[in-house]
This record gives sequence, structure tokens and C-alpha cells, in this order.
Amino acid sequence: MVDRPESSTEPTARPGPEPDAESLALSARLRECVRAEIAENDGFLPFPRYMELALYAPGLGYYVNGLRKFGPEGDFVTAPELSSLFGATLAQWLGPVLREGRCEILEFGAGSGRLAADVITRLDDLGIRLERYRILELSPDLRARQQALLAARLGSERLVQVEWLDALPEEPLRGVVLANEVLDAMPVEVFAWRAGQVWQCGVAAVGEGLGLAERPAPPGLERAVRELEQSAGPWPEGYVSEWRPALGPWLRSVGDLLAEGLILVADYGHPRSAFYSPERSSGTLVGYYRQQVVFDPLAWPGLMDLTASVDFTAVAEGAQAAGLDVLAYAAQGEFLLGAGLPALFEQSVAGNDDPRLIMQLAQQVRMLTLPGEMGERFQVMVLGRGCGLPPGGSFPDRRERL
Repeated sequence: MVDRPESSTEPTARPGPEPDAESLALSARLRECVRAEIAENDGFLPFPRYMELALYAPGLGYYVNGLRKFGPEGDFVTAPELSSLFGATLAQWLGPVLREGRCEILEFGAGSGRLAADVITRLDDLGIRLERYRILELSPDLRARQQALLAARLGSERLVQVEWLDALPEEPLRGVVLANEVLDAMPVEVFAWRAGQVWQCGVAAVGEGLGLAERPAPPGLERAVRELEQSAGPWPEGYVSEWRPALGPWLRSVGDLLAEGLILVADYGHPRSAFYSPERSSGTLVGYYRQQVVFDPLAWPGLMDLTASVDFTAVAEGAQAAGLDVLAYAAQGEFLLGAGLPALFEQSVAGNDDPRLIMQLAQQVRMLTLPGEMGERFQVMVLGRGCGLPPGGSFPDRRERL
């Protein structure tokens, strides 16, 4: 039997705009599904399962319910949505790898499809024709949006090389794997450190709604958290943070797939010493709704993205355990500037006499690279098997921070 929750709290106040009545009705249906599953599990739902339902419950979860998510009218703006220079820079830098008989790209969770379109377009400009560009997308809604965007951007001739997958392919991959803002959406265990004990945080039914609850951590979570506390603590009383149990299995599955090539991971996060610093005592888990940060993860199930930062030390450890080489680690701004973004910006504005366009592109570069914007919050890690870094790039090697 599962232990009953030791304690629970009412949801906290929620800032920002309120959803409309139709959206709230959808959220209410998902909330009832969550409450039913809580009842089936003796009143306590571990947070990874809640996060899975909130994001992927059929027809109701955030990524599958058809509501707009990306861009200025959505809930958040990703680097590919911000500027086509992001995908063009990745394509330019990865070009030499894709020329050497490794002419395939697999992208996880392609969002609106902008990154795929920008990468394929830039590679085509460089004379590099991919054998195929595969997209592993679990959301039927996002897959339809990707297909529409790519058909409009690429036309039927170049679209023929794009394939959509429901699961990892069985045949070995020789080429490049792209995972841009993928790891942050993997469900997390939320834990609390109280009186030297580890507590598992989850979700309970509170009145007609949902509330956070705690119970003594199961052995696997307790062991992982105690190892983290020994390496990054000591932690203050009431310390709260996250641990991502699916990260290692994901890296093993991708490592088993990759016969030769590179894996590029871009996401917001920190090395372990910073992620689990005693000063970062409230964790990193947040929701995003209409460009607003929502600190209550239970606020509107299905209507907001749930995300937590990435422990890049864990990524490196998991990669090495999967037999992959950790080839590079740097802040996103450092990486993009060293991978060729300035030259692509100059090409984009060369001969252009529209000052508004030039200012717009310059602003995009600043957003992608400045420390106060995406440049420092987002990190890039490059993993490989049987393949070194492409020649020509020059960015700081920050692997010693891991």
C-alpha cells in the first residue's frame, strides 16, 4: 500500500492573466482525471506522474490539447522562434559532420517546426542535402503544425526528406541528434530536505482542487538525493529541489541508437554545484502561461507548460555511462558566437538598406547571446560517438565546471 500524504497545502496565488472559460473547462476536466488517479493511489500522486498527466494526458495535457504554445501569442518563446539565425548557426557549425557520410538528423520534440526548417534551409544553401530529417514528436497537434509549417517553408521537393516518428528508429543512426529544450520538459521528482530526512513531494486532493503533499521518500529517490546533498550541500532546513529520473534512461536509449555522430543538447540549466547550491533553496520548477512565470505548478493543469532546469553534470554522467564522449560544454551565448553567428548576421544584413530589419536582427542576436537574456541561462552540451567536434568553431571549454 502507498503511504497517505503526511501534509498538504493549498495552491499558492497565481499571477498574470486568467484563462478564458473554455480553457478553464478543459483544465477542470484534466483536474478531475488527476483526482481520480490520486484516489486510485491512496491519496498521493508522485510529482513525475502528475507532470506527465499535465503535459501529455490524451486530449487534455498541455502538449496535446491544441492550444497555442509558441511565439508572442503563446506561453513562451524558444530560440528557434526568436530568430532563424539560431538554426542557421547550428546548421553551419554541424555542416562538416553531415558532409562526411553522416547525412541524417534526428530532432526530439520539434516544437513549431521552425528549427527543422531553418536547419534544412541553411544546409541546402551550403550544398548539403540530407538523406533524411527525422522528427520524434509525441503530440499529434504539434506534429500537424510542424507538417504545415515545413510544407510552407520547404515546398514538396525538400519536404520529402522529412519523416515523423512515434518512437526511436531501430536502425543505427549516423549523423546528428538535436535536443533543443527537450530535457527541461522531462518529468521530475520534487523533494524536500527536513531534519536530515528526504521527503517526496507529490499531489493530493484538497477540497475540490489539488494541493501539494509530502511523504517519506522511497529508497531510490532517497539514495539519489543523499548523494546530491553530499556533493553539493549541506542544505538548509526546508530545502526543495528536483531530480530527473528519466534522464539516464533517455541518454542510454539515444546512445544505443547513435552509431556515429554528435548529439547537441541546448537547454536552460546549471552544473550540479550551482543547481543544488544551498542558496538555490526553492528549486527551479515553474509553469509558463502567456509569457508569465507561474510559481504554483498546480495552477491550471493542461494550460501551462511545466518545466525545471537541467543538471548538466547529470547529463555528462549519463552520457559517459552510455558510452558517449562529452566533447563540449558552454553557455549558449559563448557557443553561438564561436560557432559562426556573427558571420551569419553580417551576411543577413549585407547590402540591406532597411534599418528596421537590421535593428531587428541585431536585437535577435542580443537576445540569443547576452548573459541577461538567453546567452547565460541556456547551456549547450555536445556529446559524440566516433566523431570529434567540427573544425572552425572557437568557444570556451567549460567542462571543468561540471
